[in-house]
Amino acid sequence: MKNKIILGVTDLSFHRITASIISHILINMGFDVERIYSPHQDNFTKLKSGEIDMIASAWLPSSHGIYKADVEEKVELLELGLHYKPYALWGIPDYIPESAVSEIKDLLKPNILSRMNKKIQGINPGAGITRFSIKMMNSYGLTRAGYTFYTGSEEDCFTAFEAAIENKEWVVIPLWKPQFLHHKHNIREISEPKGLLGVIDRAVLLLRQDKSINFTQEQIKQLDSLKFSNEIIAALDYQVSREGKAIDEVTKQWLINHHDRNE
Repeated sequence: MKNKIILGVTDLSFHRITASIISHILINMGFDVERIYSPHQDNFTKLKSGEIDMIASAWLPSSHGIYKADVEEKVELLELGLHYKPYALWGIPDYIPESAVSEIKDLLKPNILSRMNKKIQGINPGAGITRFSIKMMNSYGLTRAGYTFYTGSEEDCFTAFEAAIENKEWVVIPLWKPQFLHHKHNIREISEPKGLLGVIDRAVLLLRQDKSINFTQEQIKQLDSLKFSNEIIAALDYQVSREGKAIDEVTKQWLINHHDRNE
């Protein structure tokens, strides 16, 4: 009988891509894999309770560090691999001149205030980018200036931005890398000098230490050797999210093409 692995997946498109790659690899190792999709914080609660065995991917230390620390009050965790190097950002379409907006405080200039869409559409409340963005709204005086930050679904955020691009609207998007919008659009990052957006994280596989006995040392070594990149994940994400291709087929084909490569 096959060993079963329950893989927790943060229910956002790029996390689903990484989890699909990991699933193929675990299946190739001989495991029966079940994927459970949950919001950020719920995923870590399930890891703590043992409802799931591992998470793909945890962003450490900035975005998910507080959740990891909570899990480690109860169980030891193994960090494996370096799936990519994610980071949070606020971006604007590249048709907005850099001379007009290059850092957050520029959003407060009277001539920018009169032109910029004041609605900043984010994603779900537990996401690192959401927590960081809410702090920024107050710290930079954006709320006082008339901007409003909204939480919502992943699609709320992305379709609002795509609609704005279609109309050549001046708009701000709270985003991150990797994400499929970067694959199609030139999104320029706005400088955020206070450091409220956190640092460049490490995206890793988190495995409960008590579940590591299901793996051989060679399998642990293989999982720890996995390396992708922001660009790879964004490109695969675009194929699934905007070209409508089947996720497990897209990732399987990528693995076939890159089975000997770790770049």
